[in-house]
Amino acid sequence: MKKKLFKSGNAWVLLLQKPVLELLNIDPEKDAVELEVENKILKVKKAED
Repeated sequence: MKKKLFKSGNAWVLLLQKPVLELLNIDPEKDAVELEVENKILKVKKAED
């Protein structure tokens, strides 16, 4: 799946569709996410409480 970034203020945003969030079991209204870069690959996962 290819995605484009878009500008929002001084930041760049990556929009994740609902099916992707559901696969990751992430509720964007209550869950935080952890970002990790490894070998130039961005990893996104639900943050542990």
